[in-house]
Amino acid sequence: MTGPLVPFREIVLKVHSRCDLACDHCYIYEHADQSWRTRPRTISDDAIVWTARRLAEHARTHALPSVTVILHGGEPLLAGPARLRRICEELISALDGVAALDLRIHTNGLQLSPRYLDVFNEFGVRVGISLDGDKTANDRHRRFADGRSSHPLVLRAVELLHQERYRHLDLGLLCTIDVRNDPVAVYDALMELDPPRIDFLLPHATWDEPPPRPDGSPTAYADWILTVFDRWNRQGRPVPVRLFESVLSTLSGGSSLTESLGLAPTDLVVVETDGALEQVDSLKSAYDGAAATGFTVFDHALDEVAAHPGIRARQLELAGVSATCRQCPVVRSCGGGLYTHRYRSGGDFDNTSVYCTDLEALIRGIELRTAGSSVSPAVTEAAALRTEQYELTWLLLAGLHDALAGRGGEDWVRAWELMEAVEHCDGLGFDEVLTHPYTASWLHEALDALEQERPGAVTTPAARLSVSVAAAVVRGGSELPVPVPYEHGVMYLPTLGELRLTGAEERGTAQVCAIEKGFLVRVGGDERRIVRPGEAAVGWRPVRRFGRDGAPDLLIDDLDPYRDCFGVPVEPRLGLGEAADWTGRLAAAWSLLRERVPRQADAAAACLTTLTPLTRLSGNGPVVGRHGLGALGLPLRADSRELAVALLRGYRRARFQALREVTDLYAQDGWWTHPAPWTDAPVPVSELLAGAHERAGLAAFDPDAAEQALRALTTLERAAELTVSGKHLLTQLEDELREEVDRDLCRA
Repeated sequence: MTGPLVPFREIVLKVHSRCDLACDHCYIYEHADQSWRTRPRTISDDAIVWTARRLAEHARTHALPSVTVILHGGEPLLAGPARLRRICEELISALDGVAALDLRIHTNGLQLSPRYLDVFNEFGVRVGISLDGDKTANDRHRRFADGRSSHPLVLRAVELLHQERYRHLDLGLLCTIDVRNDPVAVYDALMELDPPRIDFLLPHATWDEPPPRPDGSPTAYADWILTVFDRWNRQGRPVPVRLFESVLSTLSGGSSLTESLGLAPTDLVVVETDGALEQVDSLKSAYDGAAATGFTVFDHALDEVAAHPGIRARQLELAGVSATCRQCPVVRSCGGGLYTHRYRSGGDFDNTSVYCTDLEALIRGIELRTAGSSVSPAVTEAAALRTEQYELTWLLLAGLHDALAGRGGEDWVRAWELMEAVEHCDGLGFDEVLTHPYTASWLHEALDALEQERPGAVTTPAARLSVSVAAAVVRGGSELPVPVPYEHGVMYLPTLGELRLTGAEERGTAQVCAIEKGFLVRVGGDERRIVRPGEAAVGWRPVRRFGRDGAPDLLIDDLDPYRDCFGVPVEPRLGLGEAADWTGRLAAAWSLLRERVPRQADAAAACLTTLTPLTRLSGNGPVVGRHGLGALGLPLRADSRELAVALLRGYRRARFQALREVTDLYAQDGWWTHPAPWTDAPVPVSELLAGAHERAGLAAFDPDAAEQALRALTTLERAAELTVSGKHLLTQLEDELREEVDRDLCRA
């Protein structure tokens, strides 16, 4: 097995190997592995010291910021307060200055008393209590050996933990599911105890010893859990439920929060009372010795355990699940299920989970119930996409301010203060400048320069911020004077234009303020009035606008120095004749789009704000550069049909890029590859989805693109990587293609 070792971030420390209950579903005492019988009842001092030493050594080697230690058993409280104090002291001492320590204990609660809780309070040990619901549900399994109920004692423990002085130690309740119990009664009983968190656990089972299904239903456990989910969801999700949050997280492109779901590699190791280092405890359900590694804390470093084949087998992500699972659309969420639940004698763990049908039904059920509220508004509404892109640009600006960290000098401080003043007095003007796509180009460039420590990285940003503030003042009509740097006798104002300062020095600072319908520029004792910024005047070259013959109102920006972000050479300032000729062909292109694809033409008009002429296209069409939403680079020398296709293709690329920047359309891109109908090589889901998105838009102009899009969508429907938002985008593309087919039929 290849790849770097995954360090352990969690240790389950067995402090006592016996229990004061006789639960008939316990994986330690009632299942295949009976190694508890030969282990010491209580962990020894030597084992404690060596465990702490090994953990500190491991954390230092891998520079772990924090580690979690879960005190476990058997029943860990049987170790007694003094022994538990000794364990906490040793662990905290060993990890002091090495890594933060998160101490927890999982208990049935029967022995819990102020003596224990005072120790836990002293060392910050948080307490999780096992409880299977109401008395009927809990007594089905969690009884004393003589048959007595444990329920009243567990309730007493919860009540004690909820006292004001201990409440901060409460981790919540762990409930093992039994489908014979009433799911609503179980959930309500747990909720009545006001826990900070609930964790529902599937009972451990294998293909050799499958879970009970009293009614024979292959989805009995999913049905039970979904009943609880519905009640929890209707109540407004009053407490975190780890199982539900894990599924919701993976459906949205995030990671799982539990080992029993998702594809994240395991980072847990178990230390037994005799110092043996073992794999996850639940493996004891599979067969005798399934969890053993042959290592101990006395003789082996944790890195040696991390390299054990059994540990590595649970760190292979997609490659670690069965071939059937790798083809399943929900594998990213279920992760093939808990490793233990895949066991079948003769086939080991290379199987689907014994809960496979339940897991698929559960994930699809939660997705169906939450899809409407989980889809990112940016996917469904153009206005929401613009808003989120605007907020992203604000974050870039704030990030640049933080990155400069006082190094920008007085010019940056002054420009930042002026920006805040303008934003406070008239946010609209600055918003118009901030949403200009090339503002994002500048911010990316400035942040890259700082990271790479390029010359001028600290001082250059102030100049662009100053001219942006000046442009905002002009747009908003603010009387606030703004100092603006200029170079080579030229002053540039983003979104407005550039002014040649006749007679001025090669470089210096001008002062800009708004006047009625325009702005005033002062340099030394000279003044220049630009009364109509949208019209050319002596020395003034405005950013042109384009909007005629039904075409949208767009900027034709061939001035902004940060427009050169497409990876293809940009044209210099167009002459009047060139500009008129190009915009004439653009108008004809828009007319063609409105005729052939009216809905897409409207969508493109709502997305695009700025067109920049390029000397040529890249090898595969129009270029989307490193800029904010709305910009598109188009070839200067192209006829109206070529421009129409380039506009449509470019809009689709720009929209897809913008969506990727503000929402998760897929997760773990690169784990899978898929056949793409436009290339011989398999591609990651990002490329497949981008290609389908683009080609679905081109269907009206290119029958081959329509066919390729249909084939890509068929593949994507089976892709496990797509999030809820990604699946909704897929539905949009299918609707677009269906609409184009209907339109073709009407034409015929």
